[in-house]
Amino acid sequence: MFNQRKVGIIGAGHVGSHCGLSLIVQGVCDEIVFVDSDGAKAQSQAFDCMDTMAFLPHRVRVKKGEVKDLATMDIIVISVGTIDNVSKNRLSELEGSLNMIKSFVPEIMKNGFKGYFVVITNPVDVVTYFVQKLSGLPHHQVIGTGTGLDSARLRRALSTKLNVDAKSIQAYMLGEHGDSQMGVFSQATVNGMNLKKFLEVTDKKLDFNEVENIVAKAGWDIYSGKKSTEFGIACVCTDIVRAIYSNEKKIMACSGYLNGQYGENGIYIGVPTIVGKYGVEKVLELELNSEEQKKFNKTIEIIKKHIEIGNEILKEELCINF
Repeated sequence: MFNQRKVGIIGAGHVGSHCGLSLIVQGVCDEIVFVDSDGAKAQSQAFDCMDTMAFLPHRVRVKKGEVKDLATMDIIVISVGTIDNVSKNRLSELEGSLNMIKSFVPEIMKNGFKGYFVVITNPVDVVTYFVQKLSGLPHHQVIGTGTGLDSARLRRALSTKLNVDAKSIQAYMLGEHGDSQMGVFSQATVNGMNLKKFLEVTDKKLDFNEVENIVAKAGWDIYSGKKSTEFGIACVCTDIVRAIYSNEKKIMACSGYLNGQYGENGIYIGVPTIVGKYGVEKVLELELNSEEQKKFNKTIEIIKKHIEIGNEILKEELCINF
């Protein structure tokens, strides 16, 4: 299906550059094109990445490009955006993010792009929704990173609390990649054993609300110390890209489009999905207890509210394109 694995990255800042490096180091693609409003930065990131080639067992072509050059890519990663104040939440970035994506998504599509978008830009669930609207691509070809990073952070938090390796833990954060995300502790397992049963047999205690709060604010804790988050999200991006190229049928949390699952329709939200060569091939429904369902309903309403706000921001563009 893919002869030369070509990935475009729009936004060559902290996140975009580390996505590129992660793809290179893990040997996931053959070519990367960086596109950024700051052309000098995009060129420098390309050169810096190329300087790794002498140390790696595989070669990747990395270069600076323009939006018009992205039509022939298999996958385009959208990592544009800025955060100016740690007190903001991710939803506060909505207007700026939508103004950015409307400046290039329609142009990419006019040039004949038929591949996949992987969206990182925050608020990622809402932005993913509008990337799909602006592109007109099938829903399964537009994928947001969603709660993929949050689920990894949940495993990190549980690993620390339980003194068990994170790779032995299966657990998901669902909902908005933001303050209202929620943990599905009722379905979490430790090497196949239900988490609550594991707590019983090991005589350990765990405050689920405390862990949930640790995960929800983890991004801001990292940002407050270094003014960016980049390494974890780069690995989430690479996981999605690899799953598409290798047709892995990998189960991962990302922004998937709900079409009746969880009793909802018409939104992107962080849920477990199966990702393969067709993108998001299936959204998986976890069984939620009553408390979890209440929290999930709340995060759905928050996303819906901001989709309404986004519709107002992009009213003219959406009328033009549809």
